[in-house]
Amino acid sequence: MNKAEVINILRSKNEEYKKLEEEHKKLNQSLDEISKKKYLSAEEEFNKKQLQKQKLQFKDRLAQLVMEYK
Repeated sequence: MNKAEVINILRSKNEEYKKLEEEHKKLNQSLDEISKKKYLSAEEEFNKKQLQKQKLQFKDRLAQLVMEYK
């Protein structure tokens, strides 16, 4: 079974995977919005770093769920 097949199975059967994937997508959209700005305030820069860290944590957990399923 390849990675894409595992992901499709997890998307349909695993609530944690679905939730993490949705949150990851939302974080991506937020980061895209921040990236559109030419200049960021110190607070915006801090928020951007926090969002990037959260996004990475979700991505790591998603990968872990795929590996556990295999």
